[in-house]
Amino acid sequence: MTMRYINERKMQEEKPIAQTLTDSLTGLANRRAFDKALAREWKRTLRGGSQISLLLLDVDHFKEFINLHGHQAGDDCLRTVAAAVVGALRDTDIASRYGGEQIAVILPLTAIAGAVEVAEKIRSAVDALRFPHEGNQEGSGWLTVSIGAAAALSRQGGPINFRMPEGLLMAADSALSKAKDEGRNRVATAPLVAPIGG
Repeated sequence: MTMRYINERKMQEEKPIAQTLTDSLTGLANRRAFDKALAREWKRTLRGGSQISLLLLDVDHFKEFINLHGHQAGDDCLRTVAAAVVGALRDTDIASRYGGEQIAVILPLTAIAGAVEVAEKIRSAVDALRFPHEGNQEGSGWLTVSIGAAAALSRQGGPINFRMPEGLLMAADSALSKAKDEGRNRVATAPLVAPIGG
């Protein structure tokens, strides 16, 4: 009886903590949880002398989708995309709603080739949904995503001096812009980020 009471009380105490780290719309980790996870995984990368990758994805022409279908449909769209992303990930990957229609995915112990493989799996999963989006001409009227992929080494890598893990995030954002500029519904990569120090 006492043990059951303790377990119930512990669950009640942990529930608000979980809620503060979860995006209520998509069920993914929220921005606060993402920031903590990225800092934690970068420290782990440094300790292990390994690599880490980051994906940043954007729903193509999401503003047009909202204009055509309204905010409720936009919410449904984001939930659908989030579920497709989670379904395409490995157990070790961490997906977060980064902001608006952007989703970030942390890929621990992953080089850029592995990041591109995961990104293509996500892109294909969203493409296969056949979710109508008349405002997305590049996607032939279907919902698509553009994804930027970046990887960072933990060791000294030359004259580049990035603050980490912020440099990794900036590189993924730059790659995402490149994917959009090249026609959307694609994966683009950034040059390897190799910071001095950590």
